[in-house]
Amino acid sequence: MAEGDALSTHIFGVQLGGYLVESIQEISGLTVEEEVVEVRQVSSDGKQIIRKQPGARLAGEITIRRGLDKSSEFTNWIKETLNKGAVNTARQNLTIEIKDSEGSTVRRIQLMQGWASKWEGPSLNAGESSAATESVTIVFEEIVIE
Repeated sequence: MAEGDALSTHIFGVQLGGYLVESIQEISGLTVEEEVVEVRQVSSDGKQIIRKQPGARLAGEITIRRGLDKSSEFTNWIKETLNKGAVNTARQNLTIEIKDSEGSTVRRIQLMQGWASKWEGPSLNAGESSAATESVTIVFEEIVIE
């Protein structure tokens, strides 16, 4: 990759614990956000002073859209929370790896203590010839960008 070249965002992978998640089409909602604390004060000569400073980091969520396939590890993990309600045992760290055109990992984004909060199945339409996909919303407590 030449200096100044931006990465192509279509080469990426996701690991859930030690398992590679297969058939991913899209990851959306990947953001880091902090609360903004506004402090208003009055100076000694009566002028209003407004300062903004960082507050607490907010937890986040992402949505993974993937092809509906026979991949069992990811599906079993989703079932832990959505079918069994076992959030504590289902909490996993997820790693998103963004790769260059040669397949080398250039950036890692780790989502800590994530679990599936929502699953959306494929739209089923008789006579339609599109791929069946599922969407999974994953909430997480902390994000680490390497």
